[in-house]
Amino acid sequence: MINIDIDLQILFIANVVTFILYGLDKRLAECGRWRIPEFILLLFAFLGGAFGALCGMILFRHKTKHKVFKICVPLFLCIQLAIEILYRTQLFGF
Repeated sequence: MINIDIDLQILFIANVVTFILYGLDKRLAECGRWRIPEFILLLFAFLGGAFGALCGMILFRHKTKHKVFKICVPLFLCIQLAIEILYRTQLFGF
């Protein structure tokens, strides 16, 4: 089995779940059914799923006209990347 750090596994799962939520919300919107609250979509993006959220926004063309999503999701992604880079450089002593 490949040894992958637990933090990368958590980030992977968070991004997959977030991506699925964005796709599900888009599908529900098309069907005129109940929706996933925007707060929940942004919360999942904030809690590690920013890359999945951004991919979902682009692939599903969902929430791309909402200013808060256009600003917050890329910002969350930059913050998450910075944290991961800082963590890796501290961990490996670069």
